[in-house]
Amino acid sequence: MSSVSFTPSTSPAPALAPAASRVGIWQGAAIAAVLGWAYLPMLRVFADKWLNDPQYSHGLLVPFFSAFLMWRAWKSESLVLKPLPILGCGLLVSILAMRAVAGAILFQQLDAASLLLALVAVSLAVGGLPLLKLTGPAIAFLVFMIPLPYELERNVGAPLKTAATVSSTFLLQTLGLPAIRDGNLILIDDVRLGVVDACSGLKMMVTFAAFSVGAVLMMQRSKFEKMMVLLGIIPIAVLTNVLRITATGVSFANITDEGTRKFLHDAYGYAMMLIGLGLLAVELWVLKKLVIDTESGAAEPRL
Repeated sequence: MSSVSFTPSTSPAPALAPAASRVGIWQGAAIAAVLGWAYLPMLRVFADKWLNDPQYSHGLLVPFFSAFLMWRAWKSESLVLKPLPILGCGLLVSILAMRAVAGAILFQQLDAASLLLALVAVSLAVGGLPLLKLTGPAIAFLVFMIPLPYELERNVGAPLKTAATVSSTFLLQTLGLPAIRDGNLILIDDVRLGVVDACSGLKMMVTFAAFSVGAVLMMQRSKFEKMMVLLGIIPIAVLTNVLRITATGVSFANITDEGTRKFLHDAYGYAMMLIGLGLLAVELWVLKKLVIDTESGAAEPRL
């Protein structure tokens, strides 16, 4: 299999971009566009979720950030195309079977997984492993645009909801309020604060994970720091949700006007992401003070 060299450059230099490599890249882009058209019904279902569910609104930004990651890698790395058309096309054929199964059982998330695998197959067919290495992070990040399956929301959200109820009750008691837990209810005198499925914090955790993984892909930090940021996703998301429920309980215990209660409940929900990002910034600041990066060198800028 012959290899075709291609070195991306911001300046117009046709000699550095052989016609064969340009044709291969444009063919790959055209195939990706056709895939987008083929998966349009599924994307419409997801778009409705992004537009109507505030906790999945980050899905609208995910494709744009993935495109930015690809552009960033394209500008910063040299590329030697080593096409693997047989492997790529074989994978595309197997993906057709996956789509058939997803359609038969009406499993949109499986259909979305087949789209990501199809993009991997196109990368292999056009440029082999070198191109897949360049496009891989951008393709993998697209997983954050996929809404969680209902069964996963129920099975994972239930223990998160219980943990949030227990922790919030304890924090309310620490603040001096007569809070008592009754299942997933928090009783404060005559106030009944229900921790429902939407209050489990699972969807917010997914949104925060998308921001955190995006930060890891962008930052110039040591591998240890990046790993710590990823490990901090769940604790920060849970803590943020507990603070939201606690703030709601304090407000409901001291305010009787229903309109004000509803406004504060919604405001605390929107503030969750800001608090989570603030805690992420604090974590990065602490790691910067504690960790000496010996991998990237002292002269390398750090985000």
